[in-house]
Formats: sequence, structure tokens, C-alpha cells
Amino acid sequence: MTFKKTLLTLSLTCSSFYSVGAAFQLAEHSAAGLGRAFAGEAAIADDASVVARNPALMAQFDQIELSVTGTYVMPDVSLTGIDAPTGIDPVALNDNSIAPSAIIPAMYLVVPLNDKFALGFGTFSNFGLATEFDDDYAAGQLAGETSITTVNFNSSLSYKVNDNFAIAGGFNVIFADAALVRNFGDSSMPLPPQTEAANLAGDDITYGWNIGLSYDFDKNNRLGFSYRSEVKLELEGDYSNDLPTGLGLDGEVVPGAMDINLPAMMEFSGLHQLNDKLAVHYSAMWTGWSSFDELSAYTDGDDPVFSKQENFSDSMRYAFGATYQLSSNIKLRTGIAYDQTPTDEDHRSISIPDSDRLWISGGLNYSFDNQSSVDFGVSIIQGHTETFTEADDLGQQWTFESQGDAYIVSAQYNHVF
Repeated sequence: MTFKKTLLTLSLTCSSFYSVGAAFQLAEHSAAGLGRAFAGEAAIADDASVVARNPALMAQFDQIELSVTGTYVMPDVSLTGIDAPTGIDPVALNDNSIAPSAIIPAMYLVVPLNDKFALGFGTFSNFGLATEFDDDYAAGQLAGETSITTVNFNSSLSYKVNDNFAIAGGFNVIFADAALVRNFGDSSMPLPPQTEAANLAGDDITYGWNIGLSYDFDKNNRLGFSYRSEVKLELEGDYSNDLPTGLGLDGEVVPGAMDINLPAMMEFSGLHQLNDKLAVHYSAMWTGWSSFDELSAYTDGDDPVFSKQENFSDSMRYAFGATYQLSSNIKLRTGIAYDQTPTDEDHRSISIPDSDRLWISGGLNYSFDNQSSVDFGVSIIQGHTETFTEADDLGQQWTFESQGDAYIVSAQYNHVF
């Protein structure tokens, strides 16, 4: 392999870590759901955000309702260097803040058409990530600046089969925008660490579908089920680098592309109103990450210049929560959840290191009157400490210890027309 080909493959290999980070799917669809750790989301019809999790619950609405949500995510993801290539101090790998804070907005509208049909619209996100490292970070070949944003525009229709059973289906338009910058980092090569090895930006619009079911045993007990289809992103944009003349693209900007499968999701939930004050709810959510088995990167041409096996596994998320009606206008919520990572030990990445996570949540709803209310929610997410080794495309071995926690707060306004 020539040095030039090695550098090209190195820069494209960085794309894999940008994609692995997409394993951090976004559950933050509503402040009400956040307050109960999203336990019971496919069975609870609190507000119009049911469009995102189970549109069959729109059959519970007899008036038009609008919900607008803003969620602030504060990640606390840190790295500690354990080992580095000869001549590089592992301390150079330390970084106590690789994931910036972000605001996740969402908006939903449910419109009952008659006593059988209801129409819903939603704008929200199911997947997204961002990480930032300094331009001269020692392991710059493995991580730099990475971001992917997806926005889901959903339209759904529900049908009330009878007093107990409702079904729904939806159509989704997903817009995705991604950016990737990688620097060469420290190595035996005579290149400054901040040398830009890859700069890839692209976007895509794709389509998917979703279905939902709900069954009321009686007025106090309900089960819900929802499924959202897998979608394939074919990100297309520009690729460039700043490698020296004869080693890189000599300042040329060429077409760049990468395919990413966003996995299917399936959720089963239950809601049980124990008395006039207290309700309990639970969820089991499956995400089909095993479909994310390979990444392929392209420049100009049909054949991939890079292909990498990822070996992701399907993952589960389990949540249990409770709601307590404190007074006529105040409702309290709490919940706990366990969220499995889809990554395996041999394919961990420093571009947002993933691990199993524990959610602890609380929140409340305050009703001003019969038409308007607000929700507040907060979650503390605790991740496991992981130690792993990554090799770059020049054969250098880098060993890290990662710790990833997060703090989430959300507010929501609901209005019935």
C-alpha cells in the first residue's frame, strides 16, 4: 500500500466513528416523558407528543391539542489516556469535555376528525450526536469534530376500531445533515498534528413509516405497542483534505458519500391507574442496531474506498415509572430506566464512547385551566466506565478510559383548542 493510499484510507476511516456515534439515539421527545424516564410512552396519552411514540393514542383525544417542547442536554463525557504510541505521553489524550451541550426542540399537533379518526403531525428527532476535539489532539486520526442531525417530519392517522382497540399508521420524511473534520494528530510522520486529514460534509432526505396499537382493558388499564421502520441514509456532499501536495487531494474538493442505516425501533408499554391518585407505567423498547453491521465510504466512483464491519447488536431499554396526582392542577412524575449499548468491546470509539446507562428522572405537570398546561422534566444519566484500545490506520495503538454521564432538563407547553 502506498503512503498516499494509506492517508486516504485513514481519513475515510474516521467516517466510521462519526457513524458509531449515531448509536446514541434520542429519546427526548417530550418533557412529560422525560419526567418518568419515558416509562409507558406507548400507552400514556398525556399530550400531543403521542405522535412520536404511539400515534394510536391519538384516538384518546376529543379536542385539537398542540404541544411544544424544548429539551436541553448537558453531556459530561471525559477521556483519560492509559497508553499511547512510543514517544507520546498518554496524558496528551486526556479530555474532560468532548460532547457539547445541545437543545432539542419538538412540536406536535393532534386533530380529531370525528369519533373514529384522528390526524397527527410531529417534528422531532430520533438520532443525533456531536463531539469536538482540539485541532492538535494527539489521537486526531480517531476523533475531531463530528456531528449528525436528523429531523423527522411525521404525519399519522389513527382509527378507533371500538371502545377498546385503536390502530394507527404514519409516514415519515427524515432530513439528515452531517459534518466530519479529522486532523492527523501525533505520529511518526513529518506532519503537524493539526493537519486536516479529512473534511466531509453531506446531507440526505429519506423516508420511513411507523405503526401503533393500543388496547384498553378498562378505563384504568391500557397496553400499547409501536414500531418505527429502519431507514437508510445516503449522505452526499463534499470531501477534502489539507495533506501535502502529492499525498492528498492537492487542494481539490471531490464528491464524498457514505451510507448509514438508522435502525428500526419497537416499543411495548403498559399503564395501570391504581387509584384516583396513583398510576404506574412501564416500557420495553427494542432497537434493531444489528442492521448497522457495516460502513462504506465513497469518493468519486461506484466502488467503496473503505468498508468496515461494526458488529453492532440489537439493544433493549427498560423503564418503570409512576405518576401521582398531588392536587387538581399538579401532577408529579418519576421513573428509572436501564439503557443497553449496542456496541461490543472490540468496536468501541472515542467519538462519544458508548456504554450501558442508568436513567433517574423526575418531573411535574401544572394545569392552568382546562385548556393549557406546562410540563417540566429532569433526568440524570449515569454511564459505566469503560477501558478500550483503538488502532488507527497507521497501526498506532491508543488506549483510553472513558466515562459518560449526562444531565437533561426539558420544558413543554400544551394547549387544547
